[in-house]
Amino acid sequence: MFKKVRVFLEMIKIEHTLFALPFAFMGALLGSMVMDNRFPTLPEWGWILLAMVGARSAAMALNRLIDAAIDAKNPRTANRAIPAGLLKAGEVILFTAVSFGLLFWAAANLQPLAVYLMPIAVFMLVFYSFTKRFTWLCHVVLGLTIALAPLGGWVAVTNEINWTSIIFFLAVACWTTGFDIVYACQDYEFDKNEGLKSIPVRFGIAKSLWIARGFHIVTAIGFVLLLFLTQLSWWYIIGTIIASALLVYEHMLVKPNDLSKMNTAFFTMNGVLSIVVFSFTLIDLVVYQL
Repeated sequence: MFKKVRVFLEMIKIEHTLFALPFAFMGALLGSMVMDNRFPTLPEWGWILLAMVGARSAAMALNRLIDAAIDAKNPRTANRAIPAGLLKAGEVILFTAVSFGLLFWAAANLQPLAVYLMPIAVFMLVFYSFTKRFTWLCHVVLGLTIALAPLGGWVAVTNEINWTSIIFFLAVACWTTGFDIVYACQDYEFDKNEGLKSIPVRFGIAKSLWIARGFHIVTAIGFVLLLFLTQLSWWYIIGTIIASALLVYEHMLVKPNDLSKMNTAFFTMNGVLSIVVFSFTLIDLVVYQL
């Protein structure tokens, strides 16, 4: 049983929940402070955490299930759980259903708008896995999907959406889009041969890296705009500067003719970035409250 659990955790890359979870918490923190001048309650933190675990688990399981045949052909992904025979399709479907159930349960214990908007989140989670079959804008779809985390965190505590939450949503969407373009570069040859769509296949690796940089510049601009739309101040500015430096460093690690440092650029830097931005936002607002 424990071996099976490990396989499921490996399949959904549970550790990569750290990518979006800090931004979901940041959305809740900003929403509660901007709209109600309060901190989220402990139950709100807990339900948001469960919602994120459910959404992330369902999304990854669906992606692995839908892409199983493609993963089996790709040397980089052939050892994933389903192609390797470690998990059956029925087991993954059941796991996905339970994960969506967890998401609904968590949303039902938050604000009503979180429940009303959940079908959109479910649609995006399902739709993304098919997009690389017909559009090179698949990275943008993923960005919009992942960015539902901070927007969901905001809605979970405010029960509304405003321009500040939309700007935060778009900043995170561009962040995700940018690093997914970089990540897709390593599958350039395979995707091209299989007729799959991606920005690297459409524009080539060198141009794609520049496109990714463009998305990340928009991300930095979005983070700066939040400074003028909220009561954030110096601590947040420091966090934004560090995050921007991390983005610059990430792009220094990958070159058109050398993608060997992809894991550091994709996993390490982006995981650290989301934690940094949330942590400095939290410190800033705690100082503000004091």
